[in-house]
Amino acid sequence: MFRRFMVLVMAVLVSAGPALAVLTPEERLDDPQLEERARALSLEVRCMVCQNQSIDDSDAPLARDLRLLIRERVAAGDSDDEVLAFLVARYGEFVLMRPRMAPHTIVLWAAPFVLLGAGAAGLAIWLVRRRSQVQTAALSDAERRELSRILDEKQRAP
Repeated sequence: MFRRFMVLVMAVLVSAGPALAVLTPEERLDDPQLEERARALSLEVRCMVCQNQSIDDSDAPLARDLRLLIRERVAAGDSDDEVLAFLVARYGEFVLMRPRMAPHTIVLWAAPFVLLGAGAAGLAIWLVRRRSQVQTAALSDAERRELSRILDEKQRAP
């Protein structure tokens, strides 16, 4: 019984780790509106260590530093765009969870459509070539007679 209880406690503690990522007191801002802005910005910034999580979900030390940096900039009066521009200038476009549409990211945005178009064109070319390769063979006189005999038998059968 005690063993099951300990397993349950460990499972709860392990699963609660990401949820407690921002609950340290030194990370919170006193003003609830500023804290809400900082949390919203934290959801838009990628953890450079985890790479598939926002810094709001990550408990990596770098994510904590970025959360503190965002709160520092928000408390200093920077707008959301200014905070994100600061982070992009420091860490590059990869720091954003949703990259911006810009000339240097056009390949990133256009690649799915280009690949889809190339796949459709390849499929169309394959179908056209396949259709042209199918040759209709002319029946010989003996084959025509045999085909007529088979069709006649089928028509007579009930």
